Amino acid sequence: DASGSMIIDIGGGTTEIAVISLGGVVYATSIRTAGDSMDEAITGYVRRNFNLLIGEATAERIKKEIGTVNPNISDGQNSAKVRGRDIPSGSPREITLEETHLAEALNESVVNILEAVQTALENTPPELSADIISMGAILTGGGAMLHGLDDYMRENLGILVTLAEDPLLCVAKGTEITLENLDQFRSLFTDAG
Repeated sequence: DASGSMIIDIGGGTTEIAVISLGGVVYATSIRTAGDSMDEAITGYVRRNFNLLIGEATAERIKKEIGTVNPNISDGQNSAKVRGRDIPSGSPREITLEETHLAEALNESVVNILEAVQTALENTPPELSADIISMGAILTGGGAMLHGLDDYMRENLGILVTLAEDPLLCVAKGTEITLENLDQFRSLFTDAG
């Protein structure tokens, strides 16, 4: 039993995708679509559709509050007040963004991540495919908390996709475990003797 599984870590600057088997990395890739690019997509969407300039911090707040892949999975009534600078006048202005706006703004980012995961699955040795179907994939990182992302991935990949118990701290906890048990994980490091 090869017991293969996949980790999808959606951080701030990059999304890291790794297929793991027997404690080693079988396939790994990284793309630049992640939390920061989602925030940029939101600021661009608001600028284009509402003629309003907002900052990255505002975009991140909106993403956390009402960010979703599919507004149909909730009641669709979630909204957020957003303050920014009106582009034509330069004056402060407030608008209300709905979940549907966020789903539209984040669509390209979500599709990019999905395609990267599909590529990872295509590059996974066939003998691990059965294990990945049964073990599935684990979503970690702040971007993994995007509402409905686990369901979206599950539907489009045809495998079990689970949101990690503590997505924000998974990488830190994993690093801690690795450092505490360095001898057991020595094979992961190419320069280790």
